[in-house]
Amino acid sequence: MQFNERVLEEARDFANPLLERVKFLAITASNLDEFVEVRLAGMMQQVEHGIREAGPDGRTPDEVLRELTARIHAFVGDQYECWREELVPALARENIRVVCPRDLTPAARDYIENFYVRTVEPLLTPVTVDPAHPFPHVLNKALCLAFLLKRKRRGGSQTYLGVVNVPRALPRLVLLPSAEGTVEYIFLHDIVHAFAERLYHGYTILSAAAFRVTRNSNLYLEEEESRSILESVDTQLHRRRKGSAVRLEIEAGANHEIVDRLQANFRLAPHQVFRINGPINLSRLFQLYDQTPRPDLKYPLFAPRELQIKPGAASIFEEIRKGPVLLHHPYDSYSAVVRFIESAAQDPDVLSIKQTLYRTSENSPIVRALIEAAARKEVAVVVELKARFDEASNIRWARNLQEAGVQVFHGLVGLKTHCKLALVARREANGQIRRYAHLGTGNYNPSTARFYTDLSLLTNDAQITSAVHHVFNYLTAYSERKQYNPLFVAPLNLGRNCVSLIEREAAHACAGRPAYIVAKVNSLLDEKIIQALYRASQAGVQIDLIVRGACALRPGVRGISHRIRVRSVIGRFLEHSRIFIFGNGGKTETYLGSADWMQRNIYERVEVMFKIKDPAMGQQILSEVITPYLADTEKTRVLLANGQYVRAHDARRQLHSRNGFRFNAQEFLIDYCTGRESLDKIPVAPHFLRGPEPAELVADISDT
Repeated sequence: MQFNERVLEEARDFANPLLERVKFLAITASNLDEFVEVRLAGMMQQVEHGIREAGPDGRTPDEVLRELTARIHAFVGDQYECWREELVPALARENIRVVCPRDLTPAARDYIENFYVRTVEPLLTPVTVDPAHPFPHVLNKALCLAFLLKRKRRGGSQTYLGVVNVPRALPRLVLLPSAEGTVEYIFLHDIVHAFAERLYHGYTILSAAAFRVTRNSNLYLEEEESRSILESVDTQLHRRRKGSAVRLEIEAGANHEIVDRLQANFRLAPHQVFRINGPINLSRLFQLYDQTPRPDLKYPLFAPRELQIKPGAASIFEEIRKGPVLLHHPYDSYSAVVRFIESAAQDPDVLSIKQTLYRTSENSPIVRALIEAAARKEVAVVVELKARFDEASNIRWARNLQEAGVQVFHGLVGLKTHCKLALVARREANGQIRRYAHLGTGNYNPSTARFYTDLSLLTNDAQITSAVHHVFNYLTAYSERKQYNPLFVAPLNLGRNCVSLIEREAAHACAGRPAYIVAKVNSLLDEKIIQALYRASQAGVQIDLIVRGACALRPGVRGISHRIRVRSVIGRFLEHSRIFIFGNGGKTETYLGSADWMQRNIYERVEVMFKIKDPAMGQQILSEVITPYLADTEKTRVLLANGQYVRAHDARRQLHSRNGFRFNAQEFLIDYCTGRESLDKIPVAPHFLRGPEPAELVADISDT
């Protein structure tokens, strides 16, 4: 929830382009949906099952649930205040409006009536709930309209509840014809509401309200008893659409009788009902961002760096033979990774391709290449069917791949396959078979690679490619080895090895040798790693952590974590790369990987963390990735010892900001990749080169 609050800050930040602020608000709504249907639903299940065991903070699930529910209600209030009070007026000043039916001009009214008759009404199924017509099934997160009805021809005061599902097949925002220079939309549910009397002939509509139900979306797989994981996931997806309700969102002005009937039907407690002062489901605003032709109100476009094949290299494989290739997405184009797979599919000298797929795009060029390759060479793909909310897409890809002749595997029972690996075996001109590998921190998804930050390594290093080969054997045959050097593999040894690296750093500090740790992850929740970091801090190790999302470590506590600093970067791109740097007594080691420092990554998934063997490449990661983020003042929030986040440019601990200097790491990296900036413009040295925090910024244990 703290992470989502930081995203909401971006929606309220006047320094961001207006339509980007709208997009940030839509992101908060999408994030909250997933949080409610998975995390909150899971917490509710713990309470329902009578679990009373307190967590590390001493609070029981029931106590956490009460606090969490109150926080979500407050957050929803902030979301809609941002929409009503800040974004709607700002959009209107730019002649962009979302109008109500009563505000339509006669021409616009004629347009939506024609649209309703031709496009909307054929998809509607009105239901009146009575003994002969039970309450219709409402799908997870489907927008609906509820009507309080009374029959015209019968006496008495009996009222009925009517329910209409707003068609999912149609856009939620309908673009209206408007004067030049003006962009106007109307919500689809407002169109349905405007013509509702045509659906309910013989009734008087007393009241109406839009509502949406969120259901428990956890999948419960009995993998050991299932004939196949694919069938099990497919079955559970149908159950997800019908899971028990955990939240009802309904318009704030809804008639109490409508609210009471819906609450009783879905068996919800009062705290599960959210009265919304604005349009239900703000994630619909993604369409406003996409459809509004105002590039001046969005981030400027930029062209990422393309991988240039060096002179004398006839193919990407020859380029990789000249030396490993490091890519920093989205500043470096993801087309190089796509080209790697496509070249492997088309090259007659390539004998086999192996790849993992966790999430990918709808029209994936990578999957198309694998299907094409299956006709001429050995292709094996490990598809993770349990990638949350991508299950249906992955089932479809798995079946398409199987039909094309690809050997499709679904990983290991009880473990998600989250590592990002591709392995190509190629016969070289001298007859030798050489392997090439791609190892990444992000998904094989060219679409999200345009706005997620990730790192890719393309290499033919014999040690690395051999280890990747053994990981694939582990995934397809459960062939387990004691070591996968130079890789760390979860759940086998990745967590243990990370703790060992942290402890090694502490030993260096105790011996007076250079000792520092820099880690960039999405989340930091694993207790063993947190405890190891605390011990390292006490031993004298300087530690900088860039944690985008949830962080259970408290920095800056005197005697425990006073040498640890934590920051979160929320900006134009979603920070997604996982980077780990260890000073190692002056012999710096750099690792990349697919795993965050979370229990589920370390113990419940197959993950890979790999060492960057080339010192120059390790220095490149430090200077071109880590140092800009440690210097950022504009999109960074600093985590304080009391668990609160403050903007970097407002925090006393950001020494350089005292001089009024402002620095945006993501904007700098865009300019750097396009040649408009150089590394010497970064304004501050990394924290571990500056020494410990000033004493006045460190909290006593009693303060927290």
